[in-house]
Amino acid sequence: MDRSLISASLLTLLLSLSSFHFVDSTTFKIVNRCQHTIWPGILIGANRTALTPTGFTLESGKSRTLTAPKSWPGRFWARTLCSNDSSGKFSCVTADCGSGKVKCAGAGSIPPATLAEFTLNGDRGLDFYDVSLVDGYNLPMLVEATGGTSGGCYSTGCVANLNRVCPAELRVARGNLGVAGRSPCEAFGDPQRF
Repeated sequence: MDRSLISASLLTLLLSLSSFHFVDSTTFKIVNRCQHTIWPGILIGANRTALTPTGFTLESGKSRTLTAPKSWPGRFWARTLCSNDSSGKFSCVTADCGSGKVKCAGAGSIPPATLAEFTLNGDRGLDFYDVSLVDGYNLPMLVEATGGTSGGCYSTGCVANLNRVCPAELRVARGNLGVAGRSPCEAFGDPQRF
């Protein structure tokens, strides 16, 4: 997408990420379209500039904008059902990063987690993005791209709430409510099982 505008949405009709690609940087705007608070997490590629913060609280209907260098590989995800225990350790039921804090500090998501993945200024100077369910699923997510100067800037994602239809063998539940779905490979150690 060559010096372009990327907008990514994480939705459970939830979270919207927008990225504006300028000359020296890219901006991601994350909008929580859920009816509940989420805790976005961010992981960068090895030996790259970290975005600040690496995790934060985002209430329903609120947004936050982050700036990344023009050449940046990384991923975003949203943690859910998070809290502090009596010792102050922070954890989440889905997509926790295991840091014990709101900031992920270089730790990735613990499956299951819906991921938005980006490579900015990659091969031939193009930007690449996708929504991945390889680590399972916890929230609907949509990436919308606009303003590109080359290539197709198409929306991609999974906007259905798969928690409602996740098979029992893969379902992560809190009480009677399905809150995430594990990938078959992670759940069974066998990518061919399902």
